[in-house]
Amino acid sequence: GGGGGRPHRRAPFPVLGARERTSAMPGVLLERVGRVAKITLNDPDKLNAMSASITEDFGRIVAQLCEDPSDLGAVVITGAGRAFSAGGDLTWLKRRSTDTPSRNSEMMNEFYGKFLCVRKLPLPIIAAINGPAIGAGLCFAMACDVRVVSAEAKLGFTFVGLGLHPGMGATHLVASVAGYETAYRLLLTGDVVSGEEACRLRLASQLAPDGASAVDAAMELAARMAAQGPLALRATVRSLRQKQDEGLALALRREADAQSQHYGSPDFAEGLAAVSEKRKPNFTMYESYTDEPLPPTTRSKL
Repeated sequence: GGGGGRPHRRAPFPVLGARERTSAMPGVLLERVGRVAKITLNDPDKLNAMSASITEDFGRIVAQLCEDPSDLGAVVITGAGRAFSAGGDLTWLKRRSTDTPSRNSEMMNEFYGKFLCVRKLPLPIIAAINGPAIGAGLCFAMACDVRVVSAEAKLGFTFVGLGLHPGMGATHLVASVAGYETAYRLLLTGDVVSGEEACRLRLASQLAPDGASAVDAAMELAARMAAQGPLALRATVRSLRQKQDEGLALALRREADAQSQHYGSPDFAEGLAAVSEKRKPNFTMYESYTDEPLPPTTRSKL
């Protein structure tokens, strides 16, 4: 416009991907519907596991939206294909078992930040959980402001079944959203629950019959938010997040340190082996805290 206003800005989303890649499609897609930005994790063959390509593309897209969100009112995040996200990439997790605890702690904290940076967006964020959301994938959904879940989805914080402490803010965000009763139950059992039970447990506030309708319902909810007064909307998001984020940084550091200790343990090696062999794990690290040497079979490899 004229009259000394700011110059007309370029089209906000010139491409669907965050960058040019040699593969056929980017790891994350970005599109705009009205005043809603829709972000789609885009590796359906691997159930949108948090691979390097998804991690890098997601960070670039969030940075792009943070730089200039001026004409947006809300964000919806979902997954391509039949899953929301299967969580951490197992190949990458296996490499952690050969690294040092001090390096692992820093790397985990950095990894969390590459997805939790979504909370820097000054807009309401809705997770459309269209299918399985497991481990760090579900933690990522919990970092959004509101969740709409498919009745067909399976949700679980499955860390302890791998012999691993929960990460990516799970110990803070689940209690913040759903209360400590639900946090204790789900984080200590690794139970995988249906979308319907997830709503009963207050992990999500809206249930849809299937994945496609979960995305539609999330987009409709986002459009209702985006239609409100933008100054009031963004200020309210800041107020709510400011309260919810109290203690989050400390929880992330505690989680990274605990995970870094567990990566070198026999329990984690057994948890990974059980997943790859499709069997139940046989954990052995039942420690005593008396001042006596550990038997050789329970000593950590690191």
